[in-house]
Amino acid sequence: MASTDSPASSAAPLWVQVFTSRKIGVITLLGFSGGIPLLLTSKTLQAWMTVEKVDLTTIGLFSLVATPYSLKFLWSPFIDRFSLPFLGRRRGWMAAMQVLLALAIAALGRGRPQSALQLFALTAFAVAFFSATLDIVIDAYRVDVLKPAELGAGAAVYVLGYRVAMLVTGSAAFIMADRIGWSAVYLAMSGAMLLGVAATLWAPEPARAERPPQTLTEAVIDPFREFFGRSVWKAVVILSFIALYRLADSLAANMATPFLLKSGFTQTDVGAIQGGLGLAATIIGALSGGAVLARLGVNRCLWVFGVLQIASNLGYYVLSLVPTYPVMVGCLLVENFCSGLAVAGFVALFMSLCNPSYAATQYALLTSLNALSRDVLVAPAGKLAEAAGWPAFFLITIAAGLPGMLLLPFFAPWSGDMPFGAQQKIDGPVEEPV
Repeated sequence: MASTDSPASSAAPLWVQVFTSRKIGVITLLGFSGGIPLLLTSKTLQAWMTVEKVDLTTIGLFSLVATPYSLKFLWSPFIDRFSLPFLGRRRGWMAAMQVLLALAIAALGRGRPQSALQLFALTAFAVAFFSATLDIVIDAYRVDVLKPAELGAGAAVYVLGYRVAMLVTGSAAFIMADRIGWSAVYLAMSGAMLLGVAATLWAPEPARAERPPQTLTEAVIDPFREFFGRSVWKAVVILSFIALYRLADSLAANMATPFLLKSGFTQTDVGAIQGGLGLAATIIGALSGGAVLARLGVNRCLWVFGVLQIASNLGYYVLSLVPTYPVMVGCLLVENFCSGLAVAGFVALFMSLCNPSYAATQYALLTSLNALSRDVLVAPAGKLAEAAGWPAFFLITIAAGLPGMLLLPFFAPWSGDMPFGAQQKIDGPVEEPV
């Protein structure tokens, strides 16, 4: 077998070297482990509670167990400040959270939604808390370990792993539940977390040793000071861009299911296309985005993916005028593919902006801002669609994507490779292929 540092290996295109590196394989598996708990505390859990004949009011209130995902920035400084006494600064926390998640998911599977509801809720909350903490650490690890040439691939394969996990805990879990029951399904999902533990043990340590915050004050204050210290006004532009970049896609996605059902498509049609082909299109889009990012750089991809993301809403506009099955399939495939591209670019942007010394805190803040702004800004979408009608609504969503694009020249000009304030520089070749 040829050595990995042979001329043939080194002559491989850069994007081939990136996608065949050990760390990219690890991040794919970490994405899978990070994605397992999400639906187990939301839609999948709601299905189990419905089967157990829990009342709808209680099922609705159970959405509160997911609160840790929106508030994870509150304890992310603690993750930056302290290390566990094994496996290094990031991998120790990853392994601990994955083991705790396996135990908590198993405990949730042994719970009884009907007769021990309070304990069931506390267990679900614990799963969400450990899951949000695992997200913090995996995000920080990606920032630490990936070089700029690998950001796109890292973003793409993480999304791939995460989406596959959601397919397993969503569609596959429902099929399994019909055969073995929900308790057994949750025990099986608990076992799947061991794949993440194996990935953590296989994961390489970051090549650079960044000085972690020495006090909690440093961990809480310094990430803000460092981020805004690069340039206050450009930091404000970047944060505004994060809130606005995916607004067109978020508005359309928020109303997509009601629109499709009200247009005469059945729940089976919507589930099969959105959950099956749509998921596949998103994965292909994310992987394609990673390959393009490795060639064009973050800046140009933010421009290209942003335009495609906005333009994909034209499919919904056409569908609102011609509500036929072939148009619906084409519309959802294009929209999900472009969404996958945009997600890959967005994740790469976040990774490039984070200082490795404060990666957990800064990344958690960026993602929390994105989630919070997305949920708040799309809240009027239903009323807007009701007032304007579907064709006009989708044209409005296209216009809503323009303000974010207008901010790009100020911090990510087309002529540059990396955004203003990016904290990583290319300092050598990518890791050798496995």
